[in-house]
Amino acid sequence: MDLSNLEQIDEFTFQLSEQYRADMRAPVRVFADRKTLEEIGGDQSLDQLINVATLPGIAFWALGMPDIHQGYGFPVGGVAATELPHGVISPGGIGFDINCGVRLLRTGIAHDDIADKVEALVHELSRAVPSGYGRSGRLHLSDHELRGVLDNGAAFVVNQLGLGMGDDIEFLESRGILDEASARDVSQKAQDRGRDQLGTLGGGNHFLEVQVVDELFDQVAADAFGLVEGEVTVLIHTGSRGLGHQVCKDYLKRFGQAMKNHGIEVPDRQLACAPMSSEEGQNYYRAMCAAANYAFGNRQVLTHRVRGAIDRILGRGSGEQVKIVYDVAHNIAKVEEFDGGNYCVHRKGATRAFGPSMAELPEQYRGVGQPVFIPGSMGTSSSVLVGTDSAKDLALNSCCHGAGRRMSRTAAKKQVQGHELRRQLEERGITVRCPSNAELAEEAPLAYKDVERVVNVVTGLGIARHVARLRPVGVLKG
Repeated sequence: MDLSNLEQIDEFTFQLSEQYRADMRAPVRVFADRKTLEEIGGDQSLDQLINVATLPGIAFWALGMPDIHQGYGFPVGGVAATELPHGVISPGGIGFDINCGVRLLRTGIAHDDIADKVEALVHELSRAVPSGYGRSGRLHLSDHELRGVLDNGAAFVVNQLGLGMGDDIEFLESRGILDEASARDVSQKAQDRGRDQLGTLGGGNHFLEVQVVDELFDQVAADAFGLVEGEVTVLIHTGSRGLGHQVCKDYLKRFGQAMKNHGIEVPDRQLACAPMSSEEGQNYYRAMCAAANYAFGNRQVLTHRVRGAIDRILGRGSGEQVKIVYDVAHNIAKVEEFDGGNYCVHRKGATRAFGPSMAELPEQYRGVGQPVFIPGSMGTSSSVLVGTDSAKDLALNSCCHGAGRRMSRTAAKKQVQGHELRRQLEERGITVRCPSNAELAEEAPLAYKDVERVVNVVTGLGIARHVARLRPVGVLKG
């Protein structure tokens, strides 16, 4: 798409009228600065966003976050709300890795006190956390246990499997459970793929990162989140693994026929969809919720493994200090209220950004806002932000989820040698563990947009405020 067709609304907002194409049902709105917009224009993500604007029932806008890049169906960094009951739900608007998300842990441990043990800690984490494509974990769930995780999420992992601490679930989005979930709507093949992958990191851009709170920008929010300058944090980024992938694959097949049944046409078959009120739409929604619960459970098991590794390297009892700051999903659809109506909000590579007035937040975050995480690319800093009440009208309570790719994995490998990148990171004091140099090269910093520019767009818009910068000292890549 020619970027000159976009109308600049303000410094960080660009819009394309629904008059641009006859089949559009809503405008397209993109959040970016000029340089970021030029990078976005280098792939097909804006064309994908225009296609999203054709979905039956779409309301408000098809939104593109500053980290937007080309994906399957929706662009990654795409947000869209469809009006219920008859607006559609689209698996391509959630993604294959259902409830891929980020969990931040605070350790209460000063980096200066353990600087000489970071390398040993990262090595122990690499032993405790299986990583890489297709890797299985140490848990092999019975049918009863697997259904328990699918139906009850992180609460089942904590209360029935005994992997967690009492207040863990208070600090998870939706308390780590989507009540609409039903294991019965998850195929046997999907369940089999997930049976032994709980507690694994996966491959691609999934990671576990040991960090230091490098700088604070909002002391009130930092105090509420328990973030202290100079202390160690751990950021976990993973999702529902093969189970979620299979759920998406299963329902994409079914939705091809469902569109014929409901007389729906879309410009891209990757946007296969069904009315949320239909039997097909409800079946997928319940299966998606079950996969999301599995992902919450997966990150919970990994939290338990992190605590164990810290105990073994830093001394017994150290792991008990590790607390969850928050866990937020960034590949999910949820029913939310806007202007007195209910909508199915698709967030594909985008997270919630609830402001301080939202009742769903943990009690100690009410009046402050929801933690929002924007991880950097490997070797660059990550940011903790806090959602604002302005995000509701500006961005459907949504924010970006990272820096966003500006280069494909194949292109990155042509420009970067994995062993050389490993050496460069270690020279900067960042311990790296990754199954292969090729996978390391795919996630090189040059493959991503400038995370600082992305954060500046978000804070400039008023969707969120900057709370803290986290500097990496150890990285475990999938």
